[in-house]
Amino acid sequence: MHFIKRIEHPGCQISLFSWNGKYIVKFEMNQLEQTYKISEIDCATESDAENAINQIFIDTVLKRFENMANDWFSQF
Repeated sequence: MHFIKRIEHPGCQISLFSWNGKYIVKFEMNQLEQTYKISEIDCATESDAENAINQIFIDTVLKRFENMANDWFSQF
């Protein structure tokens, strides 16, 4: 897997990778992680992949992190 760049955001860590004909976007917050794969057919360039990560999408990811944390902590 080839690391492309880190995308700055105050709410979570966002990393962009390239691997096996896909761009991989990894979001990390505390011990939780979300990974999304984007085919190079859908995003031809690294810039296209980065532009797909807009604030509306990030807000959805952050909300999902909140739900994931609630699910995890309710088990203990």
